[in-house]
Amino acid sequence: MTDSVYTGRLSEAAIVQNESLGAYAIWRFCLGFQERDERAVTLPLVFLLLPLVLHAPTLAVVLGTQKTSGLHLLAGKLGAQREDLLTVHGRALALRQLTLRSLIAAEQSQLIHIEPSTTAVWAFSPHTGLRVPTPPERIRRILPACEKVGYWFSGLTDQQVAHTLRVGF
Repeated sequence: MTDSVYTGRLSEAAIVQNESLGAYAIWRFCLGFQERDERAVTLPLVFLLLPLVLHAPTLAVVLGTQKTSGLHLLAGKLGAQREDLLTVHGRALALRQLTLRSLIAAEQSQLIHIEPSTTAVWAFSPHTGLRVPTPPERIRRILPACEKVGYWFSGLTDQQVAHTLRVGF
């Protein structure tokens, strides 16, 4: 059989779309968010991260946009190819189970804390003795993109983020 389970080889999708990487990405996203504003991330915003950083063309645009430029410039670049901006919502729906499993993994790994009464998501600081693994080279470029997206989101309200990215909550 050629199935990756039997050959010991994983497809690129299996490597990138797994809850461990998602958990790490969410943690870095929350750190980027809290870098700009020491408040928690609202849960709906977390569901927009993976559709932005696990889609190679969108990731390239995120990485090619300066941190100081902001979400509006990213949306403008994505909007140049109108389909790219409009597909963020569809990818968010398609990746919501992965995002949910990643949130669970991140909290179980003590990378984040989800406040049950408010669903606010807090990242634990890497300076608190948290053992943080070094990710493999082939996925390492996703991580600064996660922090950048978090930083951009923190400067806006949830409604502004949703409007800018043309997504609905």
